[in-house]
Amino acid sequence: MLKEIVAQIEALTAKLRRRQIQGSDEVAIATARLLRNVVAASRCKDVPALSKMVRDVGSKLQAAQPIELAVGNMVQRVLHLIAEEANAAADESDSNSDPDSAADSDTPTAGTGTPRSTRSKFSTTSTTTTPAMRRSFVANVKQSVEEMIDELENTTANISNQAWEHIHSKEIILTLGYSSTVAHFLEVAAQVRDFQVIVAETSPTHDGHTMAAALARAGIDTTVITDSAIFAVMSRVNKVILGAHAVTANGGCVAVCGTKVVALAAKQYSTPVVVCTGLHKVSPSYPYDTEAFGLLGQPGPVYAFEAGDIIDSVEIVNPLFDYIGPEDVSLFITNVGTHPPSFIQRLVHDNYLTEQP
Repeated sequence: MLKEIVAQIEALTAKLRRRQIQGSDEVAIATARLLRNVVAASRCKDVPALSKMVRDVGSKLQAAQPIELAVGNMVQRVLHLIAEEANAAADESDSNSDPDSAADSDTPTAGTGTPRSTRSKFSTTSTTTTPAMRRSFVANVKQSVEEMIDELENTTANISNQAWEHIHSKEIILTLGYSSTVAHFLEVAAQVRDFQVIVAETSPTHDGHTMAAALARAGIDTTVITDSAIFAVMSRVNKVILGAHAVTANGGCVAVCGTKVVALAAKQYSTPVVVCTGLHKVSPSYPYDTEAFGLLGQPGPVYAFEAGDIIDSVEIVNPLFDYIGPEDVSLFITNVGTHPPSFIQRLVHDNYLTEQP
């Protein structure tokens, strides 16, 4: 592997370990760009070697930040693209070497009296991979990865284009914390719909304040509430719209801490819960251990060190994420359409390499 590529891998690994890159969108794009460079600079002579190189790079990135499932998602999608291009190349090779695809040597070409082909129908063509064929295969994989990067960069816009179908006038929408995807989704809907948004502040980060400010600048009627008031206002809410950190293969969702409270309150009042998420957040992983998603943040925002001697006597836990099961989600709005939680497995099957080649 080239020294320049190794340096890029080390740089991204360090950023992930130090959490200098956070959020599924940024992590997915950075990972996809790195894998594109790895594929383009690859000197592998066959598909298994290229797949192994991508896996090795992915394993190193995942070890640096296991909670960022978008890293593994991008690795599996690139492996899926490699497998698709390999199958396409094999099909093309088979069609070129298929004796039935060649015309009979004594069949004349229309308008002439000469044979269409001088090749015997019993002859065969060697399917040995040549350097030119390998370069073409690598170039095709690189192009597919670049198309995937374009999809990632347009994810928010593609999700927001569906906003008018899901938000109606005079509705009261509840959301939690700050999500750029949800913010843009609501802003697009506000161009033709008149509705109200209630934002839970999401203590101790208070990301809800950032969300409320963004929505207010867009001219949306916005109200900020404390997290403890979520259940009290849920009876007035028509719809809950949330962002996601990751979506598991069973249709569950990993989102900002406090999402479980919102989901339980919504279930009590039969309020639909809609999750806006890009396809890159859909993971082939199953939540066998939901506690693995419970990444803890620093305790300072909950109780400052300067507060006094009580710090030595208590254990302060500051979870960053909650997991909610598929039974708590009504609908997923993705950049490839709207789907129920039961359809997530199909998305995984169509976009990820879930079986080892």
